[in-house]
Amino acid sequence: MIALKDSLESDFVERVRTIFAEDGLLAKARNFEYRPEQQAMAAAVARTLEEERHLVVEAGTGVGKSLAYLVPAILFAVEKKKKAIVSTHTINLQEQLLYKDIPIVKKILPVEFEAALMKGRQNYLCPRRLERALQNANELFNTTEQADLARLADWARTTSDGTLSDLPLEPDPKVWTQVCSEAHLCTQKTCGQNSRCFFQQARRRLLAADVVVINHTLLFMLLGSPEEQEDRAEGYLFPNDFIIFDEAHTIEQVASRQIGIGISQYGLRATIQRLYNARSKKGLFTVTRDAAGVTLAASLVEEADRFFAAIDERANFKKGREYRVREADFVDDQITARLMALQGRIIEVVRKTEDEFLKSELQELGRRIAAAREGIGIFLQQSEENYVYWIERTGKTSQNISLNAAPVDVAPVLRRMLFRENCASVMTSATLAVGRPDLAYFRRRIGADEAEPLQLGSPFDFQKQMKLFVVRKMPDPRDEAYSAALAEWVARFVEDTEGRAFVLFTSYRAMQQLALEMEDFFASRKMNLLVQGKGAPRSQLLEQFKTTPRSVLFGTDSFWMGVDVPGDALSNVIITRLPFAVPDHPLIEAKLELIQARGGDAFTEYSLPEAILKFRQGVGRLIRTKSDRGIVVILDNRVVTKTYGRAFLKALPECPVKIL
Repeated sequence: MIALKDSLESDFVERVRTIFAEDGLLAKARNFEYRPEQQAMAAAVARTLEEERHLVVEAGTGVGKSLAYLVPAILFAVEKKKKAIVSTHTINLQEQLLYKDIPIVKKILPVEFEAALMKGRQNYLCPRRLERALQNANELFNTTEQADLARLADWARTTSDGTLSDLPLEPDPKVWTQVCSEAHLCTQKTCGQNSRCFFQQARRRLLAADVVVINHTLLFMLLGSPEEQEDRAEGYLFPNDFIIFDEAHTIEQVASRQIGIGISQYGLRATIQRLYNARSKKGLFTVTRDAAGVTLAASLVEEADRFFAAIDERANFKKGREYRVREADFVDDQITARLMALQGRIIEVVRKTEDEFLKSELQELGRRIAAAREGIGIFLQQSEENYVYWIERTGKTSQNISLNAAPVDVAPVLRRMLFRENCASVMTSATLAVGRPDLAYFRRRIGADEAEPLQLGSPFDFQKQMKLFVVRKMPDPRDEAYSAALAEWVARFVEDTEGRAFVLFTSYRAMQQLALEMEDFFASRKMNLLVQGKGAPRSQLLEQFKTTPRSVLFGTDSFWMGVDVPGDALSNVIITRLPFAVPDHPLIEAKLELIQARGGDAFTEYSLPEAILKFRQGVGRLIRTKSDRGIVVILDNRVVTKTYGRAFLKALPECPVKIL
């Protein structure tokens, strides 16, 4: 029996290997190129799924990792009647999977399968809630909001998608929250029979799909707590699933945010005002004609604002938008008892209400009030151990406050949630290694100590495709001559490539300053300067960069990773400074403190490897295809003057290096 099982397992791995062979099924796809690295990755994924284990793969640029995991995942899902969940960090990759890679697999694989995109339910219109909102429009909305509601009703009659992304104009958030799908309101029981309920339609598609594409943030929201995951006999979101994390280098950051606590002043105010808004004199307590509820909700909005104002006053935001709270009872708790009173009022009104739909709406708001009360209590008492607590100013004008708490070390939590027995997961990215082929740094940070590591290089010929320039002559950033030297070297190198350059910064302020200083230079050379943060979204900047000749793009954090510009449009990546994270975010600060408390060295164990990973990501923007050519320029002499600098250069593909 065991021998038969082994032969079946090896048969599946062998079949997958054959698909990626020089004369395999994939060879029928347009532009196919046999890549041994891709074949090795596909076989490793097949083996992992079959043996219900966990795998961490670094697959260099050009390996074709999405096909390397999609083919075995889809075959395995179809043959074993399982569900493949593919989780990504960026929308770009989701779109690539859904509109490019999955259609290729559909053409070449001899099996029928369905793929579906999973969005958060708040993206979907619920026709039942829309109908109720229209019935109670006078009690819920002011005149402007009612006009917005009417527009939504018109759109609802023609849309086949029913999601926010299909709307020509973004609706008023106050109106949308009253008509979108919500967990306890738009259920299979209440809306499942309605053929026009967009979320229930999507849910049916997801249940029938063999492949579900999702983003990391939503995935961690749906996974719930470690306890909930441990209670599952098998699977993660569905009883028979397995997960593939692409862009896995972002998992620690996303998981920390989602597993922790986040209470926003804006969100709490919006929840209370759905019960009653004193300014518009509208809300559910108006619908139920509950005078006591109206009075309580009206006063509570003011009390909540006073509570957050007290926090704002006590916090010191000199360093930025975040302030770490190190002790319990940071301010007096003037709010949780009042929130409990509001919960009690909701229960009372629910008891008297005969309308089942109205009951559900009130109960949902009751749950949110309870969650906010519990979160505020935990924050003020600092009752979660091994967590870091901080306050953040949010919103475009930083006018709102949010209370946050997250586990300092997310590895033990993820170990319980993701790397369980009787489950299979694959983590992959182009950059996971920090000088070691066992990917130990990444595996340790996310609790994947027992997962099998696999490092696969890139099939590209970097000796011919890329040249590296290191400017040793750059002054120290604290030196007076630094900004002039920075402008001079950026000018020299962008002229060499006639624009077509990304200039990557670690500081938003430094980027803005250099952009201002060099405006005349770019104008005189007829180069198109694009600067992140000047109003245009990232996708729009990227499109302008690709389509406008002689473009130079100045970017910070989000342009170091997840941005794809193949071809001649990008021929030059200039890194102004090594991307060491400034330890001013409370979460990073707490991680460094934890390493030191354990007797470790925070620089070598965290700051340096994190900077190397981001550095590799930045350099990785340049060569995206076999025909790409270009230069990488490093304007930070620490790569040649500091001992640790070698680690940065060693982490790059071997290519010609010129030191100036």
